[in-house]
Amino acid sequence: MDGGRWARRFHPVDDAEFRLLCFPHAGGSASFFFPLSQELGQRSTSPVDVLAVQYPGRQDRHAEENISDMSVLADQAAEALLPCTDRPFALFGHSMGATLAYEVARRLQDAGRSAEALFVSGRRAPHRVVDDGLHELSDSEIIDDIKALDGTGSAMFGAADLMRMILPAIRADYTAAETYTHVPGTELTCPIHAFTGLTDPRVPVAELHHWSAHTRAAFDLMVFPGGHFYLSEHQSAVSRAVVDRLTERTVCA
Repeated sequence: MDGGRWARRFHPVDDAEFRLLCFPHAGGSASFFFPLSQELGQRSTSPVDVLAVQYPGRQDRHAEENISDMSVLADQAAEALLPCTDRPFALFGHSMGATLAYEVARRLQDAGRSAEALFVSGRRAPHRVVDDGLHELSDSEIIDDIKALDGTGSAMFGAADLMRMILPAIRADYTAAETYTHVPGTELTCPIHAFTGLTDPRVPVAELHHWSAHTRAAFDLMVFPGGHFYLSEHQSAVSRAVVDRLTERTVCA
């Protein structure tokens, strides 16, 4: 198993039945999933081997060029992560990461590696994506938008050097997310499980139901208290929901 530059394995579980590939939000990095990795990897029963995806242009890949095209990002991620599908696997994507996880799942399925499940969080369905023009905002307006979503610790906004470092990655991700256009084709054969926060200001709960159009298998929706980053407050509940759905899949298979 080798995801190379694209995968971070914070809590390895070599004998886990399932592997979960996690894709962060716009401007996010693999470390966003450290708490979920800890919850899933250190379970006393049914632990899950979590691989958090690291996009180019951030943290230990900061010297690499950002990718602002969703199709290019999906092509490269799918190629890099293919060796990580050597056991039953699922994908989990939050916000922009949900769209990317979906596109990677399609590419892996076309390559003969079908996922056990796709978990999508806080994101409109692929054919319902809208361009809000966020990628065209000024730097200060982008910072205000992130603050409104409460996606990053407030201390970061006072660190000018840090902001200059991460803003290009955020803008590239916003561009990839907003200029994405769904291309009909491969329909997933795995279930899609949609998670969202009840008070997410970006994505109304009703929008999550449209994900059902992208699978020939089952679909369900689970709503958690909180906003766009409900995950940060409900790691344990989310991890239980993931394990429950993966083990249910095993029983039904």
